[in-house]
Amino acid sequence: MRTSELKEAKWWKPTDRGKILCTLCPRYCEIGEGQPGFCYIRQNIGGKLYSIGYGKPTGFAIDPIEKKPLNHFLPGTSILSFGTAGCNLGCKFCQNWSISKAKLDETYSVEASPEDVIALAKKYRTPSIAYTYNDPTIFGEYVIDISKLAREEGIKNVMVTAGYIDKEARKEIYQYIDAANVDLKGFTERFYFKNTFSHLDYVLDTIYWLKHETNVWIELTTLLIPGENDSDDEIKQECQWILKNLGDSVPLHFTAFHPDFKMKDKSPTPHSTLLRAKRIAETEGIKYCYVGNVLDAKNQSTFCEKCGSLLIERNWHNIKFHHFDKGKCTKCGFQIPGIFN
Repeated sequence: MRTSELKEAKWWKPTDRGKILCTLCPRYCEIGEGQPGFCYIRQNIGGKLYSIGYGKPTGFAIDPIEKKPLNHFLPGTSILSFGTAGCNLGCKFCQNWSISKAKLDETYSVEASPEDVIALAKKYRTPSIAYTYNDPTIFGEYVIDISKLAREEGIKNVMVTAGYIDKEARKEIYQYIDAANVDLKGFTERFYFKNTFSHLDYVLDTIYWLKHETNVWIELTTLLIPGENDSDDEIKQECQWILKNLGDSVPLHFTAFHPDFKMKDKSPTPHSTLLRAKRIAETEGIKYCYVGNVLDAKNQSTFCEKCGSLLIERNWHNIKFHHFDKGKCTKCGFQIPGIFN
């Protein structure tokens, strides 16, 4: 493909060793001529870095927004979802590995300009767009161009991400983003380095920044893997960090692992583990904690923290509203944190 048909990347600089330093994420890949970075879709061509995944999603889906998961952002609505090939993490437990671990030429992709994506959202009347499936950090240029157009059309933008991003790059990528679900994959450096080939502190810094320096609504998800990140101590430490740094009202999702990719030797997460984690979170003071990837209507539903009334009943992704109007409990008038219709 001619370079005139490719999107020149942002966030890079030449090195004195004849390579390119990509500054999009904390990997800071040094990329030689003709080579891609760790993510597969940022490539050095002729001494310039190109975003070869730009305009080449692996496909589109209309999802319930609860699938992201987001429980306090436009609940009960649909969301146009897409991703590309590649990823900047190396999660051994990846549930979307056929996409995230694929190179662009190994994955069937479609052509879609930013204008095409907006047209799809309008055609299917989805009030928001999700950049998801792989980590949208790696196609940040595409995210910026789509999300800017979406903002102009009154369409919301959602990132589903691991939060592994450079401090300067994130300012541009998130400028038109309305909500994010950040995968807080565990709470030890050992877990992150061993199982994702990344580092915990960068993720925590991104989460803190999103909460305190942007207007992005955030929710967190931790996939609990038996014997890896599901101890009482680790869950308690995670919850204590959230309370100290983010407050008690950021929704926290504990979801069930199923054996996949390079962790097929692990057992699925017992339902009881999710309930144990939820009890720990609530005991520590987390106001909105949910379980996921299991059938459990009670522990996926939202209750008023003031009077205890059932407000949003979730049975998997089926939604029913009770005593709830535009974010308020109609029984006691309490305003639930979030962004609602």
